[in-house]
Amino acid sequence: MGLGDAGAYWHSDLSYKPKPAMGSLLHAQELPDVGGDTLFADQVAAYEALPYTLKQQLVGLLAEHSYLLKYEALRERNAFRPALSAAQVAEVKPAVHPVVRTDPQTGRKSLFVSEHFTTRILGLPEARSAALLAELFAHSTQPQFVYRHHWRDRDMVFWDNRAVLHLATGVPADQRRKLYRTTIEGDVPV
Repeated sequence: MGLGDAGAYWHSDLSYKPKPAMGSLLHAQELPDVGGDTLFADQVAAYEALPYTLKQQLVGLLAEHSYLLKYEALRERNAFRPALSAAQVAEVKPAVHPVVRTDPQTGRKSLFVSEHFTTRILGLPEARSAALLAELFAHSTQPQFVYRHHWRDRDMVFWDNRAVLHLATGVPADQRRKLYRTTIEGDVPV
């Protein structure tokens, strides 16, 4: 069972793990009358559209990803989100990944940061890290990089978490959206 607000911020599944998810599948089971779409942002296209000078600044940079980054803020907004035990917190230690990752099969580069899980860029002063991440977050989800999937009964969607961010849109409080999710383990990003 997932959390009803699990898609509240743009993210790549399990980027906070040492081996983030390679891909994910969602299979529609029950859909609301309105809302409930999923947005997908192409991070290869977002990287390719960056100015050359910014691409050069990103070479070799590493970012920290943490499951806990937005957790407490989401708990404050949603009473159904449980508090985490000390053991659960210990299981989700931050992971460090390249800001720009390279697909192992194609060699194509993509941005690999998200507002939901990326906490900071290592080696940069805090203010510079925050400013650069804000710039990348805003750039990476511009309309020209986004596909909106309007769910139909029994749709199944697969995406590559190495190169795509996603975001769930809202569902009216009196309606339900039930999707089955399967996540495919990935490898260590390079």
